[in-house]
Amino acid sequence: MDGWREKRVLITGVCGTVGRELLSQVVAQGPGEVTGLDNNESELFFLNEEYREDSRVRFSLGDLRDRDSLIRKTQGVDVILHAAALKHVLLCEESPRDAVQTNIIGTQNVIDAALQNDVERVLFTSSDKAVNPTNVMGTSKLMGERLMTAANAVRRGERPIFASTRFGNVLGSRGSVIPIFKRQIKKGGPVTLTDPEMTRFIMTLEEAVRLVMESVFLAMGGEVFVTKMQVLRIADLAEVMSEELSPDGPVPVKVIGSKAGEKLYEELMNDEETRRTLELQRYFVVVPAFKSLYTDVEYSYPGVEAKDVDRPYNSANEKPMRREALREYLRRHRLLEGE
Repeated sequence: MDGWREKRVLITGVCGTVGRELLSQVVAQGPGEVTGLDNNESELFFLNEEYREDSRVRFSLGDLRDRDSLIRKTQGVDVILHAAALKHVLLCEESPRDAVQTNIIGTQNVIDAALQNDVERVLFTSSDKAVNPTNVMGTSKLMGERLMTAANAVRRGERPIFASTRFGNVLGSRGSVIPIFKRQIKKGGPVTLTDPEMTRFIMTLEEAVRLVMESVFLAMGGEVFVTKMQVLRIADLAEVMSEELSPDGPVPVKVIGSKAGEKLYEELMNDEETRRTLELQRYFVVVPAFKSLYTDVEYSYPGVEAKDVDRPYNSANEKPMRREALREYLRRHRLLEGE
């Protein structure tokens, strides 16, 4: 990934699970400077201690909601990786105004900062919950995607290039199902399921970050990149983890019913988007709906053969992993360790 060499990079939400891994991977690519931005004072302090010996890395305490401050912090930056967000569904439902302020207005502030400072590229990390959203968090992420796409129509000249990525469930990240199941199993159960037929797209932290790192320089402007992922049944995950982690044998499983705004399956591409999606070897690329606004952008990818897509990409349409394959996947990616 030579594109990162000597680049000046800003990572928002650097204290989050994805932000930390982005920092680690970007630093390994030989950038000129990396700035990590977050509003979590304590975690920012510990990250600063971790990278104290690396003169290329610095950290800045700040909030996306402060537009003027963000514009100042973006001066001289070449690439922005926008990973900061409120991501927990229930908390966003309880505090929708805060979700709007951070996930929508904060994203627009990132766009404004990039435009004012002639940043080269901006990559937004979205979510599968942005597809046909049923909750505040998903709706705010969809708006973030649309803002990123629309920003390509108001730029002067050929940059910045704005694009988005959609994540599935990043296994092992804070607030994800694996740490929750681990704690429940450690206590002897029960492991709680909302619905035994529920399926989800899954990706490791490394896969999520690879999607971001590669999409940054692949993007032409306005696309949403979706990596091809494995699918699992949540019930299978609970049973495999119980078998692997409980010293006294499998713990009981309790079905508690679906939560408000929760889907039985997840979508990474809906019916309408299918008609404007290209399939690459590892990714799907959803191009903008209103192409007339982006007549100066040609959606072709050098060295990659793209083909049209004929069906929505959702976890109900994809074959879930068999339990033994899931067990091996969890072991291989060391997702059963810790706690």
